[in-house]
Amino acid sequence: MNLADLVGRSAAEHGDRTAVELGTTRISYAELDATVGRVAAMLGARGVRRGDRVGVMLPNMTEFPALYYGVLRAGAVVVPMNPLLKAREIAHYLQDSGAKLLFVFDAVAAEAAKGRATELVPVAPGALTGLLADHPDPLAGSVGGGRDTAVILYTSGTTGKPKGAELSHDNIARNTELCARDLFDLQPQDVVLGCLPLFHTFGQTCGMNTALSVGARLTLLTRFEPRAALDTLAADGVTVFLGVPTMFSALLAARHRAPGTHDVSALRLCASGGASLPVEVLHGFEKAFDSPVLEGYGMSETSPVITFNHPDRPRKAGTVGTPLQGVEVRLDAVKDGIGEVCVRGHNVMKGYWNRPDATAETLVDGWLHTGDLGRVDEDGYLSIVDRKKDLIIRGGYNVYPREIEEVLYEHPGVAEAAVIGLPHGELGEEVGAAVALHEGATATPDDLREFVRAQVAPYKYPRVVWLLDELPKGATGKILKREIAPPHPTA
Repeated sequence: MNLADLVGRSAAEHGDRTAVELGTTRISYAELDATVGRVAAMLGARGVRRGDRVGVMLPNMTEFPALYYGVLRAGAVVVPMNPLLKAREIAHYLQDSGAKLLFVFDAVAAEAAKGRATELVPVAPGALTGLLADHPDPLAGSVGGGRDTAVILYTSGTTGKPKGAELSHDNIARNTELCARDLFDLQPQDVVLGCLPLFHTFGQTCGMNTALSVGARLTLLTRFEPRAALDTLAADGVTVFLGVPTMFSALLAARHRAPGTHDVSALRLCASGGASLPVEVLHGFEKAFDSPVLEGYGMSETSPVITFNHPDRPRKAGTVGTPLQGVEVRLDAVKDGIGEVCVRGHNVMKGYWNRPDATAETLVDGWLHTGDLGRVDEDGYLSIVDRKKDLIIRGGYNVYPREIEEVLYEHPGVAEAAVIGLPHGELGEEVGAAVALHEGATATPDDLREFVRAQVAPYKYPRVVWLLDELPKGATGKILKREIAPPHPTA
């Protein structure tokens, strides 16, 4: 099937229901499906053919799904792009993918023009009506699908320039089906809060694709802000919330600052991904919002979901659950019960776009090597210990940052924490911790150091602790450890 057919099927069954809303703007399924067809017709008139790449560089706005599915219906490939990218990054995305066209948010069109490598089509809120004025007749049916490439998702580029993970229609459609059915049990009456960016794989598949595949309502926030998210949870009767750990922490803090002011009783399920959710935050959120939180694990290269704490099985805090149906997980190079997580199944990408060497390094005999370190317990539940490259080796001893971060989050003054390795002349690496405190908290670096020291082995606690107003984050709110600079050199 073509992934765009998800919208067509929902329109046939739920045409009058609201598909997407943002503020007072509401788009029905019938309207969305018609617009998707007209976008596909417009692309055909512009010379876009099956397999051509088309960039979509928009924030969360109602035009995003119309363009996303319109590109797919035309048989072309979507290249989602963060609207905060700068000219050199834009140039890389466009040149590497060979994109024929770029739909760009009008507010950042000038920056995109600096990195221009293709035709730009600025898109302002409400502008699609004008863009489609010459294309009143929607494209009948969809072009291509199945194993054809649907989306090229560029990875974060923590080791060099970003690489494009090629995901097929089948990859994403199967992941969408399993998330909607087995994890979230989505029904047409559900309201899904879309504050994760739609250009990111988590918001795109787990939020947008799953909601629209079943006829549910996707209510959008242009960007995440905890008070606005609380207002939307209450005003729109949100039933399913998806977020990254920093969003759960921020919502929990906002809830505590204004207890009882928002009726969130409609909320029935939450899901966390993108990074490890501190156990203290998980338990605190569940108590404050009276809703279970399912923690899962995935990546751009796996469409994205690999494992999740399933709602019909016991949930284990601190784990990312068990594999999706049809997905296998194994550990390689196991030492002391910890090994590299490897994945095989229908969710695994076709490869990296035009990067056969990188593909061969990552995909070995059908198994995708994630670069993440994990352990599997006796019940088959996976725990992510850390990124392979984030492992700290202090004087020959392995220190896993996730373990130390969990302890820091238990301190009542800690809002955010990130543990990183610092170069050390004698030990090789020293353990460092960057911390942001809750508003009004007064803990000192010495306080935090001693708090951790009392709870872990002597070689594990952070000798270097420093305070920041907030930790640097990426587009989804995930903490970016590579952008954290230590306060001073270590010995």
